[in-house]
Amino acid sequence: MINKTFLTILIVFLSASFVLANGTEKEKEKFSFAFFTDIHLNKSEFEKTHGGFQGIDKAIASAKKQKVDFILTGGDNVDIDVLGKDAETAHKLYQRYAEIITNAGIDYYVSIGNHDRFFGCEETDPLHNEGMFEKYISKSYYSYDHKGWHFIVLNTSNSVVDDAQKQWLANDLAKVAPETPIMVSCHVPFLSVYYPALQGRYTNADTFSNFKEIWDMFNDKNLKLVLQGHQHLYEEINALGVQFITAGAVSASWWGGPYHGTQEGYLKVNIDGDQFYWEYVDYGWDAKARN
Repeated sequence: MINKTFLTILIVFLSASFVLANGTEKEKEKFSFAFFTDIHLNKSEFEKTHGGFQGIDKAIASAKKQKVDFILTGGDNVDIDVLGKDAETAHKLYQRYAEIITNAGIDYYVSIGNHDRFFGCEETDPLHNEGMFEKYISKSYYSYDHKGWHFIVLNTSNSVVDDAQKQWLANDLAKVAPETPIMVSCHVPFLSVYYPALQGRYTNADTFSNFKEIWDMFNDKNLKLVLQGHQHLYEEINALGVQFITAGAVSASWWGGPYHGTQEGYLKVNIDGDQFYWEYVDYGWDAKARN
């Protein structure tokens, strides 16, 4: 017969050994990441000695100093939709941005924004719309897992989630356990009060058109957090148990200083199990240094 005291000691010893070797489950689930949105690298930055390219480098250095696990962007990485047929400059901007990502020294995930699209070619051209983004960066919508969380990157750059993307999302969510915490990144927001706050009126431009339909797809899932871009204002909205944050802009007022009081910055999100908290980080960019 096994001595109960001996068995208890053995179990405690084995449990302690596991904790020493692997850390507690809670400790393993603690991590943080940085959410950069609205970087707006544009063709004029090639002519400046201290412009947006230096700004994004400084933001990356700040995030790494914060010891985040990765950087995730919220769209409008490069301004190419305004270039008309100037494909040469569009390629040049994406090549430079791809180099920045490669040399960042940290995992770097990218969401697409409306300014990241190229329209200076025929619609049948593979580079049309999000094609150039996908050539240099990644698919325009995708998902990944990190330390117990499921991250979904949506393409709302066209102000709608189209049928193909909806089907992909349905298939992706079908593989996610109901208890798994989910975070969504998108550019054009699910929820925003940008126009009511600045102009005293509601408009269709505050959100992508079928936001409620997409939101309802998460009804049986553990959607915790939605990070958004596009507006350059910092907003926090909590609705139906979901936290929505529009995270200002790395470029603030397109590298020209604060935008309605929102400084150049990014969101640092800290995860602890299925809980989270966040802070807006002013990474110290001085717009006057451009001159």
